[in-house]
Amino acid sequence: MASLQSSITDLLTDIYNRMYSALGPQHWWPGDTPFEVCVGAILTQNTSWTNVSRAIDNLKEAGVMGAASLYALPLERLAELIRPAGYYNIKAQRLHNFLTLLMESYDGELENLFSQGLEAARKELLSVNGIGPETADSMLLYAGRLPTFVVDAYTIRALMRHDIVDENAGYHSVRELFMDNLPEDAELFNEYHALWVNVGKSFCKKSKPRCDQCPLNGV
Repeated sequence: MASLQSSITDLLTDIYNRMYSALGPQHWWPGDTPFEVCVGAILTQNTSWTNVSRAIDNLKEAGVMGAASLYALPLERLAELIRPAGYYNIKAQRLHNFLTLLMESYDGELENLFSQGLEAARKELLSVNGIGPETADSMLLYAGRLPTFVVDAYTIRALMRHDIVDENAGYHSVRELFMDNLPEDAELFNEYHALWVNVGKSFCKKSKPRCDQCPLNGV
């Protein structure tokens, strides 16, 4: 078992090194503050970052990019401001659900939420209607700097194409693959996930993948 784990660790480390050498640091997640990162994590569901950025700009220009200010907004006004992110009525409700947790249980302070540690904070976020594992882990990793691995469709697609996971692989099992076989290092997990996103967008596309130019060609 130990040798198997060692081989998986070596493989995941090799993949990371290949991507990092080819693509360099990704400087992800964009956001001026941890709170902005959390807002972005909710808004980016089912849309591009370009659209999310426009919605965030609207919130900033309206002077409401803060927990108390956003929480006080009527849902209709919040939805109007985040309209560029798409599904704006649904996302306004999800954002309000998160703000309700933050304001009513943690005095509007993210630090109070994250200071509980990874497992407790993750459980709290997952209890919020509209926040799933990927969104919760994005908040915890990029805003809270807690060592949790974010899994997305890009990651699973690339791992499947390299026969590292099968077609039945789900979020939980893929997250465990990385967390069980790599050091608990938020900086490493941050960069690794961001590199997967880059590889998925640039090379390991859903259709017409550019395998011959991919940093993982030959893995």
